[in-house]
Amino acid sequence: MQNQQLVQKPLLRKKDSFLRKCLKQRYLILMALPGFLVLLVFKYFPMYGITIAFKSYDASLGFLRSPWIGFDHFKAFFDSPMSWRITKNSLLLAFYSLLFGFPAPVIFALLLNELRHKFFKRTVQTITYFPHFLSAVIVVGFIHEFTSIDGIINKVLGWFGAEPRTLLYVSEAFRPLYVGMGIWQELGYGAIIYLAALTGVDPAQHEAAVIDGANRWQRLRYVTWPAIIPATSVMLILKVGTILSTDYQKVLLMYNPKIYETADVIETYVYRVGVQGGQFEYGAAVGLMLSVISFFLILFANYFSKKVSENSLW
Repeated sequence: MQNQQLVQKPLLRKKDSFLRKCLKQRYLILMALPGFLVLLVFKYFPMYGITIAFKSYDASLGFLRSPWIGFDHFKAFFDSPMSWRITKNSLLLAFYSLLFGFPAPVIFALLLNELRHKFFKRTVQTITYFPHFLSAVIVVGFIHEFTSIDGIINKVLGWFGAEPRTLLYVSEAFRPLYVGMGIWQELGYGAIIYLAALTGVDPAQHEAAVIDGANRWQRLRYVTWPAIIPATSVMLILKVGTILSTDYQKVLLMYNPKIYETADVIETYVYRVGVQGGQFEYGAAVGLMLSVISFFLILFANYFSKKVSENSLW
């Protein structure tokens, strides 16, 4: 009896302490509650719907009573003649976006950090932040205007003897336009986290480097750059996790039958076949496969970053 009482008392104390902590943090919990409920209702509850990828879905029967067919939809995707083209297009867009799009905010943050004129620095930051808040429709509208026959891009190319043509109808021009548009829209906003990391650099380190005879490039390399390596590693891991997820809204607004060869990606294929074609279970299977691949890419990127730089998400 005494042993049971001794065991129960610590449990009660732990329970009481947890309740006390919740009571003490009640205002923070109330503030976080709406976001938690939104996440629960719109992100976690719908996850049951992925079972449709393994069923022959019948709307009259619903999710529960539709017959199971296993991995037939996944096999159908790999047997489809479209699978290689859309996979190749998605991988190439992801590779170019990672190769050119990821370093751009880092370089931009390093350059902004070197500016000493505060008014000019803030003006540049404000101007470069603005495109992030534009909708995809407006951004693609700019692209349509710039790439038209009378657009500014054709006028510049005309100075070098190129014939004017509507670039959005040229399949080879789609990838540079898509990657360039992404860099332009996210350059300033993506640099915020790196600028925040740079504020943690102790000015005494720069002063010591100057006393030791280091020039500006050496200070950038040995003092400034190490300060943003942890943030860069984390952002790179997250970027690799979404490497196969293109901005399908922009692609849908940009592409047309003449550039399907390079513009058709996994997300647009899922939308066209799954939503417009009514093959919901097939579209869910392709989307689920994309999510699983992205999950393993995050695991690999985290492991690689931890081994190389000792920085990781977990």
